Amino acid sequence: MTMHRICEMHAAGEKICMLTCYDAVFARVLDDSGVDVLLVGDSLGMVLQGHPTTLPVSMDEMVYHTACVARGNRSAWLIADMPFGSYQPSQELALRNAARLMQAGAHMVKLEGGGWTVPIVQSLVERGIPVCAHLGFTPQSVHALGGYRVQGRGAGDADQLRKDAEDLAAAGAGMLILEMIPAGLARELTKALSVPVIGIGAGAGCSGQVLVLHDMLGISLQKTPKFVRNFLEGKGGIQAAVQQYVADVKASRFPDDALHAF
Repeated sequence: MTMHRICEMHAAGEKICMLTCYDAVFARVLDDSGVDVLLVGDSLGMVLQGHPTTLPVSMDEMVYHTACVARGNRSAWLIADMPFGSYQPSQELALRNAARLMQAGAHMVKLEGGGWTVPIVQSLVERGIPVCAHLGFTPQSVHALGGYRVQGRGAGDADQLRKDAEDLAAAGAGMLILEMIPAGLARELTKALSVPVIGIGAGAGCSGQVLVLHDMLGISLQKTPKFVRNFLEGKGGIQAAVQQYVADVKASRFPDDALHAF
């Protein structure tokens, strides 16, 4: 899987399937099951370490888990999260930390937020580091956003989301994740942008979907979001559950817009 191929899928309307992944064994299972993109998410702080948020995750931990996933992966596109505090202070720090993730085996790095992140994205892309942007509900800003709340409901918030998405794409972001925004807005942005748009809690109209692996297997310590389906239920094992997730995303059977009528 390459970024060129992912863009071809987006242009052709072929759904892109993404899951989070944190170790070599699951990387091999997900890759063998047809998952297009593996995301080494800082969500590991919640699903592996037991923290209530992603904020405690360190750069060293992200490098370690990225290297583990890279060793188990054979063909999927591999994205690694830049954790809280690893890019906010300066473009120089962002470059150093993004380089560490790329050296660990990532094909692309992901960072959260719009506006102030635009020059950081441009700086990284100009230096040969592909970037995935993340808008809507951004977990690293959970306290500033007032908790786990849907974003982009009001006209002003929706306009800001549109502007941020356009600015990030213009700065060179090669992919965009939209989390917990109204399905209609996500569908509109997916049609308007030239880059692939991956949704999580953003309805069925995106270029593809991502879920936290532990959520879709029904084994998370956290409260499961209402837009998540337990794909392990009724299946003979984890690989069968992942294959069902891939099949349902590809066939547009998941997600259901009725669960995203925010």
